[in-house]
Amino acid sequence: MATHTPWWKKIRVGGMFKRKPNRFIELLIDQARLTVEGMDALVAYFDKPTKRRAEVVSQAESAADEIRRILIDELNRTFVTPFDREDIHALSRAIDDILDYAYTTTVEMSILEVDSNDYMREIGAVLAKAACELHLGVQRLADHPGVCVDHVVRIKQLENKVEDIYRLAVADLFQQAKDVNQILQILKLREIYRHLSNASDRGDEAANILSDIVVKLG
Repeated sequence: MATHTPWWKKIRVGGMFKRKPNRFIELLIDQARLTVEGMDALVAYFDKPTKRRAEVVSQAESAADEIRRILIDELNRTFVTPFDREDIHALSRAIDDILDYAYTTTVEMSILEVDSNDYMREIGAVLAKAACELHLGVQRLADHPGVCVDHVVRIKQLENKVEDIYRLAVADLFQQAKDVNQILQILKLREIYRHLSNASDRGDEAANILSDIVVKLG
């Protein structure tokens, strides 16, 4: 006579107690991942500004916007969150702004007919590294807050590096001012540099918010 295994013996006990990743953490990680993709695309655009490469930046920005819309909707419909809802909202906004500035950089360069230069390429490379650190920091936030703080420190170091390059780039611009045509070009380039500096500032803000969350969770 065939015997049947009781249903309760078929259950994998380990699976019962495995913690499910929090929905908000998952969405923030997705946002940060798309920011990495967008900043890498910006680096490629600076290497060779083409319409196709600008579209890759735009696609990453649009996808990240959709993730943020979902996060806000979830936030409005959820009573219990893994940490302060204000911090979730602020962190999501700061991450979103980084990619927004990457996108507007490509738009402004196209409208103003500005070519990329070594300063842009250098800043872009640093921003891409900062985006990677931010992505890793968000991933470690829930389970390894100490490691998250390590990434926060690196983000802030990279932000300082961007500001150093930005100052050098602006100083170099004004040393070139000799006639009206050059002044017009200077104004265009300074606008682009500001977009990149703003992207770095928003990364620094995201790092500060991560640090605050870790302190509150501690």
